[in-house]
Amino acid sequence: MSFAAYIPLSGFVINVFFALFVFSRAPRVLANRVYLLLGLSIATWNLGSFFLFIVPESDHDSALFWARFLQFGCIFGVAAFFHLALIIAHFRVGRWIWALYGLQVALAASNFTPLFVSDVRWLGTSGWYSKAGPAFHIFNLPFMLMFGSIFVLLKRARSLPREQRGKLYPMIFTETLLSVGGANDVMPIVGIEHYPWTQIQIYPWGSLAAVFYGAIVAYTVLQNQLLGARIALSGVLAHLVRFAFLITICGGLLMACALVARDVFNPVSFWLSMAVFVFSSVIAAVLFPRLFGGKGVEKWERRIMGDRFESQDQVRNFMENMAWYTDIDALLNDLHELLTRVFKLKSYQIILRDETTRLFTLFRAEPVQTQKQLPELKVESPVFRFFEWGKAAYLTLNSEYLRPAASSLEKQALEQLSEFRGQFCFPLASQSEPFGLFIVGEKKNNQPYNASDITLLVALMKNLSLMVNQIRLKNHILQTQELDLLGRMSRGMAHDLNNLLTPVWTLFQLSSEVSESGKPPEFDDELLPSALRNIKIMRAYIREALFFSENLRPDIQLCRLDLIVKQAAELGRASRKKFVNIITEVPDNVLVELDEVLIQRLIANLISNAIDASPESSTIRVELLRLAKTEASRDWLRVRVSDQGEGIRKEDLNRIFTPYFTTKNHGDENRGFGLGLAICRKIVNLHGGNVSISSQIKKGTTVELDLPSRQQKLPPSPLPENA
Repeated sequence: MSFAAYIPLSGFVINVFFALFVFSRAPRVLANRVYLLLGLSIATWNLGSFFLFIVPESDHDSALFWARFLQFGCIFGVAAFFHLALIIAHFRVGRWIWALYGLQVALAASNFTPLFVSDVRWLGTSGWYSKAGPAFHIFNLPFMLMFGSIFVLLKRARSLPREQRGKLYPMIFTETLLSVGGANDVMPIVGIEHYPWTQIQIYPWGSLAAVFYGAIVAYTVLQNQLLGARIALSGVLAHLVRFAFLITICGGLLMACALVARDVFNPVSFWLSMAVFVFSSVIAAVLFPRLFGGKGVEKWERRIMGDRFESQDQVRNFMENMAWYTDIDALLNDLHELLTRVFKLKSYQIILRDETTRLFTLFRAEPVQTQKQLPELKVESPVFRFFEWGKAAYLTLNSEYLRPAASSLEKQALEQLSEFRGQFCFPLASQSEPFGLFIVGEKKNNQPYNASDITLLVALMKNLSLMVNQIRLKNHILQTQELDLLGRMSRGMAHDLNNLLTPVWTLFQLSSEVSESGKPPEFDDELLPSALRNIKIMRAYIREALFFSENLRPDIQLCRLDLIVKQAAELGRASRKKFVNIITEVPDNVLVELDEVLIQRLIANLISNAIDASPESSTIRVELLRLAKTEASRDWLRVRVSDQGEGIRKEDLNRIFTPYFTTKNHGDENRGFGLGLAICRKIVNLHGGNVSISSQIKKGTTVELDLPSRQQKLPPSPLPENA
C-alpha cells in the first residue's frame, strides 16, 4: 500500500469519529444532524479515495465501484456543507433547502448509471480517477455552493462584534481549505490532468484538507458552541478530545511533509514520528498537567519548576485583590499567609513610619515581636538614600547573595541593617518619599532564593507600598471628615439646645424670685407649656443623637415587610396633624430578612417627613415593589414614599443625608434636627440596601428604599492556597 493511501484513510477515521461524537452530544439539534450528514459524507469521500489508491491498476471493475461510492459522499456533502453554513450564520432556511436536497437525491440516483461516472482511468501515483458523465457537469453547479458557504460565513462574521468574530474564522479557514481541495480533485474528473501552465500532475490534495477540516471544525464546534447545543465534557473525555486534536493536527502536518518530500518519508518513518509525538505528549501531560488543561500542579512539575508557576499565580491573585482592602491590619494578616505558605518564609520584618510621631516603627514581624520604635532609622539614613525611588528595587543583605558593594552608601546601608539578620530588604515608598522597609529572612526549608522569588517579591512590595499609602490616605480623609462632621454637629447642637433652653431658663429665673408677700410671681400662661414642650423636644433630640452615634447591630429576623409597611402607614395616619390622604399599594406575604423595629422606624420617619412637606388634602403614596431579579441567591424589594409637597431644591439634595442639615426652618415645634434622614441611611446601610431621593420644586419628593430579601454574609478575606 502506497504511503499516500494513509491520508484519505486518516480523513475517514477522523471525520467519522468527530461527526458521531458531536451528534451524540445533542442528537435532537438540527445543526448537529446536518453536521453528522456532512461528516459522514466527507468520510464516504475519504474511504472511496483510500480504495482508489490501493486498487491495483488491473482491477478496473473494483475501481469503478469505489469511484461511484466516493461520489455519493461528494453529492450529499455539498448540500450539507451549505446547509450547515446557513445554520451557523443564523440565516433563515426556507423550504427551498429541500429542493436542493431533492436535486442531490436525483444526482445520487444517476450515480448508479454511467450518467454521473461514465468510467475510470489510472493516473499512476495519483491512483484511479473517475470520468465525468453528463450528470456530473450538472453537479458542478451545486458544487459552487461550497464557495457560497464561505461567503455566507464571512458576511455573518462582519456583522459580529470584533471579540466574537474569532469563533467563525477557524471554520471559514477550513471550509476554504476543503473547497479549494475539492475543486483540485474535480479537475482530473473533467479531463484536466496537470496544473495550468505546468507539467505537474494534479494530486488529490482534497483528502488531506478533509483531515484538517474534521479536526478543526469539530474543535470549533466544541470550543465555541456553534451548533446551538452546549457540550459539557468530563475531565477524562476532555483530555481524550485534546489528544485527538493534537494527534490529528500532527498527523496532517506529517502527511503534508511526506507528500512534499516523498524520498525522505516512508510508512516506517511516518509511524515512528507519530509514536514519538504521542509518547512525548503523554510525558508532557504527566509532568506539566496544566499545559493540557489540567488543574493544580503535580509533584513532578513542582520538583522541576520549584513551584514557580503556582507561586506566580497566587501572588498575582493576591495583588489583584489588594484593591478591596480598607484596613492595614487585615491586609498584613493576609500578606502573612502568603509569605509563610507560598514563599515559605521563616522570618520577616515590616517597618513603617508612624504618621503621628513620624518615627519608624517595627510594625509587624515573624516570629512575633512587640512593636518598638527605631529612632536610628530616619529619612536621611543611608538605607533610605540608597532606596531613592526608581534607583534600586532591593538590597541584598546576605553575603551568599552579595555582590561586591558598588559604593560606600551601599556599605553604610548594609551596616545599618545588620542587626535585622535578613536576606533581602525591599523599600516601601510613595513616589519619592520612603515610609517603610520590608526585610525577609531565611526560608523554612533553608532553600536559597531564586530569581523568580526576587521578581515576585519586588512586584509584591510595589503593590503593597501603593495599597498601604492609599489606605492611610483614605483614613486621613475620613478623620478629616469626622472632625468636620463633629464640628458641624457641635455647632448645630449648641444652637438648637440654646434656643430650646431659653424658655426653661426664664421659667427657673422667675421661680427663684419671691415677691414681698412671700409668694412666687404668677407665670405667663404661655411660658410653662412652652418650657414643657421644649423639654420634650430636647429629650427627642438627645434620643436621635444617641441613636445616630451608636454602632448598631441589627437583630436580623425573617419578617413580613408588607405588614411592616402597612403598620408604618397606620402610624402615620394616626399621628398626622393635618388631613393628608395616605394610600398604600403593598403585595401580600413579602418575606425579608431584616430588623423589624429599625425598618418600621425608617419607613415611619419617611412617611412623617412626607406629611410635614405635604399641603392639606394632598396624597402620599406608599408602595412596595419587587424589582427585577439580578442575583441568583436573593431578590430585591423597593419601598417608595412619594408626596405632592413643595419639593427640595437641587442644591440641597446633595446635602440631604448630612447630619444636622435640615430644610424645616419654620418654627421650633416643626423645625427638624437634621438627623432623620441620616438615621434612615444608617439603617439602610446596616441592612445592605440603598436609599435615594428625587425631587422637583412645587411637584413633590420621592424616596426609594431598596432592601435585599436575604442578608449576605461577607466572604472571608482571600487567602492563598497551600503551596
